[in-house]
Amino acid sequence: IVEAGLYAASGKNMQTPIIIAITNKELRDRLSEANRLVGGWNEGFDPFYGAPDLLIVLADKSSYNYLYDGSCTMQNLMNAAHAEGLGSCWINRAREEFEQPEWKEWLKSLGIEGDYEGIGHCILGYPDGPEPAAPPRKPGRYFFVD
Repeated sequence: IVEAGLYAASGKNMQTPIIIAITNKELRDRLSEANRLVGGWNEGFDPFYGAPDLLIVLADKSSYNYLYDGSCTMQNLMNAAHAEGLGSCWINRAREEFEQPEWKEWLKSLGIEGDYEGIGHCILGYPDGPEPAAPPRKPGRYFFVD
């Protein structure tokens, strides 16, 4: 799954997004709590919906295309998770989390230097139940020009 993210398209092939895999429950729970606080939810709510693992995507803001490159990375992660039979979900608020001094220091402790913006959390786990059907596609979103 991570390898698929590393092969995501990026502007000028600069490959600036980075991925941090979290499998440690204590750290996962700290990140969930930070995300909950940013989102303004009640105590006890888990914005990661019980998923045991997550992949954090950050992108180097010095790249003109960082937001799009990070988004492509997130999409590749989610597609690869689906191909492996895992459930995934893009959870927002990584930008706000990684603007906080605590999480900037944590990145430094990992040896990550530079001005990175959190693009998203890709939570991973086995779905609790059957895969839901995709909702119908909205009309008027496709145009063909010959």
